[in-house]
Amino acid sequence: MEEQSLKQKATHGVLWSFVDQFATQGISFLIGIILARILAPSDYGLIGMLAIFMGIANSIIESGFTQALIQKVDRTEADFSTVFYSNLGIGVFFYLLLFIASPWIAGFYKVPLLEPIAKTFALLFVINSLTWVPRTKLMIKVDFKTQSKVSIISIIVSGSIGITLAFKGFGVWALVFQSLVGAACQVALFWFFARWKPLFVFSKESFRRLFGYGSKIMGSGLLNTIYNNIYTIVIGKVYSASDLGYYSRAQQLQALPTANITSILLRVTFPILCTIQDDDTRFIAVYRKLIRMVSFVTFPLMFMLVSIARPLVVLLITEKWLPAVYLFQILCFSGMWYPIHTINLNILEAKGRSDLFLRVEVLKKAFCTVVLIVTIPFSLKIMVAGQAFSSFASLFFNTYYTGKYFNYGIVQQMKDIFIFLVLAVTICGITLFAIRSFGSNWVQLIVGIVIYTGIYFMTSRFFKFDELSEARAILSMPFRKASNKVNP
Repeated sequence: MEEQSLKQKATHGVLWSFVDQFATQGISFLIGIILARILAPSDYGLIGMLAIFMGIANSIIESGFTQALIQKVDRTEADFSTVFYSNLGIGVFFYLLLFIASPWIAGFYKVPLLEPIAKTFALLFVINSLTWVPRTKLMIKVDFKTQSKVSIISIIVSGSIGITLAFKGFGVWALVFQSLVGAACQVALFWFFARWKPLFVFSKESFRRLFGYGSKIMGSGLLNTIYNNIYTIVIGKVYSASDLGYYSRAQQLQALPTANITSILLRVTFPILCTIQDDDTRFIAVYRKLIRMVSFVTFPLMFMLVSIARPLVVLLITEKWLPAVYLFQILCFSGMWYPIHTINLNILEAKGRSDLFLRVEVLKKAFCTVVLIVTIPFSLKIMVAGQAFSSFASLFFNTYYTGKYFNYGIVQQMKDIFIFLVLAVTICGITLFAIRSFGSNWVQLIVGIVIYTGIYFMTSRFFKFDELSEARAILSMPFRKASNKVNP
């Protein structure tokens, strides 16, 4: 009964998290297409120049408190209130810091317009700091249905504002105010649905215990944020704002499937894995199934995007973005490993080993930084190729402790997922060869998708992959529930 309850809880969580991520990102994707058609690549480049500052501040504001609250079994209202006041204080501090530093940021990039943009964008620190605790409340309950409502409403409202401003000629400011409005909507809705009020309590003991665990997560998050945004700093400084715009758009397109799949897994599996952290047999069984499932979905998805990259970019955001195609294809090779990285690190978090999590991140990011430094003197394409190589090499770091403590390291994992990788690469080659004779971008796109998905589905049935039936079961759940309501 307990096993069934856990499986049902996980399935419902995955389903609603899937709805949240892909409905939100689907709407966001459509809004992004409209904005990309109106705005210039340089507008996205200006926002990209601030990405590292925003990312670092948000990592520190959150401080790993979300994971600490979820992982802590005996959490209290004093814990939640302490985290709330901590987040708010850090958010205000970083708002003032970026406001004061904005002239130096503009001077570093030699773009005067960055100063007022940075001062306005910094308001996100204060706004976002208000969302973490009510959001965490819902995550602990595995209530992703409510989170879906919040995300969808926020993205529709903010997207409408962004498109309106872009049409009226506000340029980069359309992107700035879109972000601010979206964040403000999320704050209002999370507080409304969570029905939570902080106590007038700040517990030093609670802060010490939660920060003791969360600080390691924060440290690894900071390293990850800094590394991921080092590329934007280098490109923005060495190349032009337009080049950074091409890179940012390629990265956003690539991240749409991988980041969302990863986010779903993190939000659903972390609280569930925490509940079975003391049962190693069940823990590893769930862990192994996750690795196979995410590879079954992610590998073919990313290689299909590689095969249809050119017609996809041209049709969605016009030929002015063609320089982003090659960068997008390379980044697909990088992004395909991201969900697997996340699952391996998620295991360490669920086991309470945030110290090992941080150690892995330090070693991994040191290696990846060396690769970046080596590739800088060449070209933008070589730099991005180095990023893809670093992503694959990071598997050896991320799986070290899972191999050491759970006997499921890089060799065992590659044995489980190798068949999905071979199929994805092979079908990608077949698709590229098949569509190259068509002159129309629409025909290339449609035929490419049909060929790739058709062959992958047939081969999955031929090999009788369990993951295919499990994926179909999850996707059919809403229809089964609707049928049960009609025929009780």
